[in-house]
Amino acid sequence: MAGLRLIVGLGNPGAEYERTRHNAGYWFVDALAARTGGRLTRDARHGAETAKVDIAGGTVWLARPTRFMNHSGLPVVSLQGYFKIAPEETLVAHDDLDLPPGTARLKFDGGHGGQNGLRDIIGQLGHGRFHRLRLGIGHPGRKDQVTPWVLGRPGKDDEAAINAAVESALDIAPLAVAGRFEDAMQRLHTPKDSARRA
Repeated sequence: MAGLRLIVGLGNPGAEYERTRHNAGYWFVDALAARTGGRLTRDARHGAETAKVDIAGGTVWLARPTRFMNHSGLPVVSLQGYFKIAPEETLVAHDDLDLPPGTARLKFDGGHGGQNGLRDIIGQLGHGRFHRLRLGIGHPGRKDQVTPWVLGRPGKDDEAAINAAVESALDIAPLAVAGRFEDAMQRLHTPKDSARRA
């Protein structure tokens, strides 16, 4: 399978949403930019903040859509079209209610699972054949609490756990960029303790 040429972090723009659970995708792209020496700058043409970086010897575009989460699709499709990047060469990092904080999972293809950013991207593309980085934020336990939960800032322990998941994902980014998704998944999905014992 081809490697990655575009990595998108999903979130909501604006200071009031900074460091909220729903912006976990932004957390990842910000951390990846910092690690690779990239600087995200506003690109009004594509409705995103973008940076061009080198990862594993390959040129990769990082992007944070500057539209709200449920309008993430147009910036993604615009960047893919302009830079001639296939959906299969795209990774979308996003928050995931179904995974506990501290968990990161790679996935290719599938539905949106109720995540509004993914829903819009799939709607714009007409399919779901792109890579996803699922960053667990946990679930509040009740459906009517989901909106304030995702739009709220995590407590100290959950924030540390989400940051740890972001760090784990950063470590396998070069493998994913190189198209070594099986290796990346194996490393990311193996608990650290069992990896140390092996």
